[in-house]
Amino acid sequence: MLDTAAVLVNPDQAVEDYVASLSTKPMDHSRPMWEFHILDFPTSEATATAVIRVHHSLSDGTSLLMLLLSSTRSAADPSKPPALPPLPARTGAIYVRPRPPMSAGSLAFALWLWSFVLLAWHTMWDAAIFISTILFRKDTQTLFSCTDHGNRRPNRIVHRSLSLDDVKFVKDAMNCTVNDVLVGCTDAALSRYYYRKSGDNKTGKEIRLRSVLVVNLRATTALHECVSMIQSAKGSDVKLGNQLGFIILPVQIAMHHDPLNFIRKAKNTVDRKKSSLEVAFTHVAAEVVHKIFGRKAGAYIVDRMFSNTTTLLSNMIGPVEQVEFCGHPVVFIAPSQYGLPQAINVNFNSYVNTVRVVLAVDETQFPDCHELLDDFVESLRIIKDAAEKHGSHDMKA
Repeated sequence: MLDTAAVLVNPDQAVEDYVASLSTKPMDHSRPMWEFHILDFPTSEATATAVIRVHHSLSDGTSLLMLLLSSTRSAADPSKPPALPPLPARTGAIYVRPRPPMSAGSLAFALWLWSFVLLAWHTMWDAAIFISTILFRKDTQTLFSCTDHGNRRPNRIVHRSLSLDDVKFVKDAMNCTVNDVLVGCTDAALSRYYYRKSGDNKTGKEIRLRSVLVVNLRATTALHECVSMIQSAKGSDVKLGNQLGFIILPVQIAMHHDPLNFIRKAKNTVDRKKSSLEVAFTHVAAEVVHKIFGRKAGAYIVDRMFSNTTTLLSNMIGPVEQVEFCGHPVVFIAPSQYGLPQAINVNFNSYVNTVRVVLAVDETQFPDCHELLDDFVESLRIIKDAAEKHGSHDMKA
């Protein structure tokens, strides 16, 4: 229940507290596993807030994004559906290397064949890491680690806006992807928070922290196709559910003199992971175990993966123009999740010209979670400033 007095004193905090309280309440299994909570009072960002809680067994984030896009209208012209995000440049899986034409020569063909050798080697290595993580390989115990796996405490979900233009500026300056920039900014923000809170100044100390990067396994055109089917009254043919794979991604806790090193290392790590079938392997492994040994065994594998790593990381592309829902303009979208055996999860979601960073944290371990949000804002600012200097230096050279 909402505290009326608290709403009057600090409506933003009242919304945050209400959302945190939902993480302590189980869903009613006698009803459909989704809920709408309308908090009809103004905050600093909106005139009202809609909180949608959906059980993860029904859908993943990409499916929910499909439903959102198909249920909204363009705020600029409500008679039209919203514009869809642009299709990615690639058409196949992230690990696919296009075959060179025969005119490219024998060297290009040999390098193409070598890419399959690397693909096999990297896949075997990543599969071994995944299996060892399930069995015994744990992250270093730090202030980010979950301190009570057996009694999962309330999650507080907080969020902040970042400039998508700033993210794209860094992307262009470093010749990488938006995802590379967000991964690098996450590493930089967690590093700032870690060194400030721990007082640890041993930069050479080995700290093994890993994030579980969630990857959508649908075809690159799936979002556009599904939204079109829903809008054309063929929604019953759309398969929602969960079609996810996972990448176990190292988190770099470091103090770099050049902040762009966070982006460089993130790009190198993600590029290396793209030359692997780890995403497909983790998905198939969980599915096979689930079908052979039952859902509890499948859930156990996923639970162990999250228990032995430190954080979850996801990034989704949202609407590219402002949308409205049932005649009400949507000011921001802040997707997250709770119930995982981790003390902190990081989610990014773009909407028009902003990127919303959303943290779901154990409120006992992170009572200062808003300071961590400040670290994300400051990290992007520092990295962008370094990218501007990097660009001006290249022009002079």
